[in-house]
Amino acid sequence: MSRNQWTRRNMLKASAAVTLPALIPAHVLGLDGSAPPSETVRVGVIGCGGRARCIREGADVKGFRVVAATDCEIAKAERFAKELSGDQKWGVYEDYRQMIDDEKLDAVMVETTTHARGLITIVAMQAGMDVYIEKPMCLTIAEGRAMVKAARKLNRVTQVGTQQRSMPINNWASDLVKNGAIGKIKVVLAPNFVGPFRWTKTSSADVKGPADKWWDTWTSQAELRPYSPEIHRGWARWWDYDGGGLCFGVTGWGTHSYDQINRALGTDDTGPLEVLLEEPVDPNSDTYKTVGGTTVGGTMVGETGDIDTGTDYHGMARLAGPRAKMSMKFASGTELRLHLDGNHGPGLGAIFVGENGKIEINRNKLASNPKEIVRDAANPGPNRRPETAYHIENWIECIKSRKPCNADIEIGLRATTLCYLVNIVRDVGLVGQSLKWDPVAERFTNCDAANALLDRKRRDGYELPNVG
Repeated sequence: MSRNQWTRRNMLKASAAVTLPALIPAHVLGLDGSAPPSETVRVGVIGCGGRARCIREGADVKGFRVVAATDCEIAKAERFAKELSGDQKWGVYEDYRQMIDDEKLDAVMVETTTHARGLITIVAMQAGMDVYIEKPMCLTIAEGRAMVKAARKLNRVTQVGTQQRSMPINNWASDLVKNGAIGKIKVVLAPNFVGPFRWTKTSSADVKGPADKWWDTWTSQAELRPYSPEIHRGWARWWDYDGGGLCFGVTGWGTHSYDQINRALGTDDTGPLEVLLEEPVDPNSDTYKTVGGTTVGGTMVGETGDIDTGTDYHGMARLAGPRAKMSMKFASGTELRLHLDGNHGPGLGAIFVGENGKIEINRNKLASNPKEIVRDAANPGPNRRPETAYHIENWIECIKSRKPCNADIEIGLRATTLCYLVNIVRDVGLVGQSLKWDPVAERFTNCDAANALLDRKRRDGYELPNVG
């Protein structure tokens, strides 16, 4: 921690009126002359790639201001600031720790690659920041649990970037399912998302001499390999850096779909009890090879109403990669079937099949059978604002109120865990054998090979901090 941060912390400790955790910086309370978050939340952006531009969608959100940006590729941070800062002047940094040290921030948005996200998030929380964490929030289930523990220990406000959690139409439909509008849910149908590939072309043995500083930093916890544009620009395809982070990928779209499922089933703080791999993994499956759908009670289910809620996304779902049909079972008896293809249906949601009908929830679109269910006058209708604006607004409001966000870090971890259960069970490859999952201990009870994939060895110098 810097001298400035220690000074602010000591000011907090010295104030008899302050009862909040001592690690909250003084500027959060307005003790150093800056405006406290009750007026304006000062935000820094960590990671200046394409997804960081979601801050544009928060342009109409009141009460926050981006003041700084950082990226280990400094030129990227400079371009980002020039493009988005307007008539303001942002601080631009190569080292995110330096940005946190120098700027009087209340919060940060961690928009980095997935494999760097966990470490940066915990360091930011240790420095007193509330955090918006892009999804998927972690690279492994164990890393995600460490992030949750840090947030709880340090009393941080966290929002994971599964923005459907804050969209009125999605929440309204989720509540229909959860509150019994179609009776007990028998089956949930979700897409058969594509997983990541294994990188086999180079290894640390191929690194000759010291790596460039930015590449070493970019590589973070992963094995340090020679620079490759395939890794650098295509990191979301590879197991060491993500879990299938592309469109129609397990952690790309899957995080949204599975979070939508948890929201509707009321399983935000738990997980399935069983995971089943139903067929061998096709290492390069074409998502358009088969027609999506599944049979429930003798009826083919792949459509629910008079609209196809996936229309807006089909052109983006042309992805081939490792995948296989799978299923999961929850304590309620509900079965989750990951069977649907990428050429139709709820690419960012799911179909809920109940005793008395079906509801299909996709991002900002609904369908049902009977059709009247979603045509109810209470339906808030399509979004009236950019998709992420609702989510950023909820985060800012919760920073001020200190209440949990719609996609609090525990909720984010449970959705992300479903993604990694898919990847792990496919990787182990035990077709037809039900693997038992303990959602409390977050371990398999009958498969050591699967448990070995819950965590990974981190590279020296990129270990997670111990927050006690």
